[in-house]
Amino acid sequence: MTKVAVLLGGRSSEREVSLVSGANCANALREEGFDVVEIDPAASDLSAALVLAKPDVVFNALHGRFGEDGCVQGLLELLRIPYTHSGVLASALAMHKQRTKDIYAAAGLPIVKSIVVDRKAAAAEHLMEPPYVVKPVNEGSSVGVFIIRKGDNRPPAELGSDKWNLTDLMMVEEYVPGRELTVAVMGSQALAVTEITTSLEFYDYEAKYAAGGSKHTLPAPIPEHVAAEAKQLAERAHVALGCRGVSRTDFRYDDTDGKHRLVLLETNTQPGMTPTSLVPEQAAYNGMSYRALCRWIVEDASCDR
Repeated sequence: MTKVAVLLGGRSSEREVSLVSGANCANALREEGFDVVEIDPAASDLSAALVLAKPDVVFNALHGRFGEDGCVQGLLELLRIPYTHSGVLASALAMHKQRTKDIYAAAGLPIVKSIVVDRKAAAAEHLMEPPYVVKPVNEGSSVGVFIIRKGDNRPPAELGSDKWNLTDLMMVEEYVPGRELTVAVMGSQALAVTEITTSLEFYDYEAKYAAGGSKHTLPAPIPEHVAAEAKQLAERAHVALGCRGVSRTDFRYDDTDGKHRLVLLETNTQPGMTPTSLVPEQAAYNGMSYRALCRWIVEDASCDR
């Protein structure tokens, strides 16, 4: 029987989401007949726990920093334990939003202009003509994101607060009006296009994970050629970053005033696997159950070559 160590929780700002993702994956894998052990890196020495557990495969259900950014992947490479999702370099690149954009640009993918600055500089004055977006350069799940609208006199004061507990490096980028789209890629194949809407100000952490915080429309009610383009761009982003397994690329689609503009925002190398997550929904749309998805991810596990 294949033994799978599911990593969940961790120390990032997305710990609670990871606990839910990991628990769901662990239960599904047990139902699929795997021998499963759950390990929380925040509660134990990860390397010692892995050596003791002796898993055949690691299912990495960690989200955010220290789990999605190449750190854990590097440890697993040293231990030579096959693991799910992307490898060291792809994970590190995709977690850093500006490095991701650099790769997108080199691959000819559509992006918006942006700069990376210290948070206190972003708090002191408008560094870009509003509207624009300010977000941590290496956090996920829309943690610490602010939209500065036209007419706002100054950036959010929270950016300069001594209570700020996220990274000091912030990305300031052009705001793109329109619609929020996302595309999962499994292996090398795009699954579907989902449109995300929310009654909140934007698709932030609460909208992503709170019950009723957002609405997922699958397939997205957009022209067929736009859906095809979004799928192709997501596949190209997956390849350009060197991703493996499952990834999910987020877009803005500006169809205001008769426009047609798709812009890539970021690629998630370890998308959420909670009951409200987008990848399981897109897999189900393609006829794959949650259990089958988890099994596929485990069977796709490897080390970098």
